[in-house]
Amino acid sequence: MNASVSNPFIPKLWTVLHEDYGKAELRGDVAAGLTVAVVALPLSMAIAIASGVTPDRGLYTAIVGGFIVSALGGSRFQIGGPAGAFIVLVLATVQAHGASGLTTATLLSGVIMASAGYLGLGGVIKFMPFPVTVGFTAGVAIVIFTSQIKDLLGLSLSAPEPGALVPKLAALMQALPTIRMPTLATGAMTIAIVGLCRRFRPHWPGMLIAVVTVSALSFALHVPLDTIGSRFGGIPQKAFHLCHSI
Repeated sequence: MNASVSNPFIPKLWTVLHEDYGKAELRGDVAAGLTVAVVALPLSMAIAIASGVTPDRGLYTAIVGGFIVSALGGSRFQIGGPAGAFIVLVLATVQAHGASGLTTATLLSGVIMASAGYLGLGGVIKFMPFPVTVGFTAGVAIVIFTSQIKDLLGLSLSAPEPGALVPKLAALMQALPTIRMPTLATGAMTIAIVGLCRRFRPHWPGMLIAVVTVSALSFALHVPLDTIGSRFGGIPQKAFHLCHSI
């Protein structure tokens, strides 16, 4: 048994089925899979938009990347999805080198990470000072949060939204009179559902419940909201063909 688990050439599914995989594990995996599918796909498109590219790029990345991580990952329990911390890096790369430069940088990053793993350099991260990692994460969180204010409030800016933090906040303050209450109410309801689930039902998939509930209500009540289709002309059909093929 130990040899079969440690052997990287044995398919992961075969290994899992020999680890007393039962109904409880299946229910947990189904809930996790649905949550990731419903939340990560829109999130990937949102990250693509915030990164300065079209939403279909994020959809392609989530589908292909998630499939590769699930098929080749070495961890028994893992979730592959978009990382919001990369928005700042991706946006800077797109602005400086374009989408083709982003593709090149991604491929080079993969080569560097694979080489570091092969050489056993993962332990070097322990020498990184803790305040550096916390400061970087906190700074990225602030940038991401401020980049979502415009869409959360439904603001209309007279000029493209600045990338720098202080000019961005100034532009958002000037645009406050253009706030759209349906957009704000929809965002507030989503946040409230997630918060209530975490407070009273922490084992429930709060994000999944929030996305499905608010989407259904918005569709049923015909709430006037901006969508991917209204802002970007929809997602190319070849993206959905890619989903079905995988």
